[in-house]
Amino acid sequence: MSELSSPWREFLAELDAALTEPVSLHCVGGFVVSFFDGLLRPKGGIDYYTAIPTSLDLEGLAGRDSPLARKHKIYLQRVAVHNMPEEYEARLREIFPKQFKNLRLFAPDPYDLILSKLERNSGKDRDDAANVFKKLGLAPEVLGERYQKELRLHLAIPTREDLTFKLWIEMFEAEAKE
Repeated sequence: MSELSSPWREFLAELDAALTEPVSLHCVGGFVVSFFDGLLRPKGGIDYYTAIPTSLDLEGLAGRDSPLARKHKIYLQRVAVHNMPEEYEARLREIFPKQFKNLRLFAPDPYDLILSKLERNSGKDRDDAANVFKKLGLAPEVLGERYQKELRLHLAIPTREDLTFKLWIEMFEAEAKE
């Protein structure tokens, strides 16, 4: 997907116009999942893990209770992703480049996006991860290598996540056969 549809385009354009300096958002969550599967959801939030610079009041400008959010039924939300793979920043991809003056949106690569959802392991996270894995034809070996080298050492309970990871891979492979 290379172009934003309405109301996303208008929401982000108004946010961009309100910014007085360049801002980079490292996006995660459903907005990024939608980017990968090509279908932006008509309402909801744009979750982000990091904003650079960190000093801006993005919640005030475009958070859930902002006038901009009420107008467009879309909002920005900083989320506490438990862990991202160590080198995720080197693999960030700009999404919708050159569409805004001050706002730049970045998405983790699909493997990093999936791994960012592993520790929370909600039903929605599993569904999103499986959808991205299948839609993009990802390789379980690459996911496994990245998990072992870049994420596992940062997990609070690695043995629990090892089991979760194993179950996810089994689920992805079973769905790929369908």
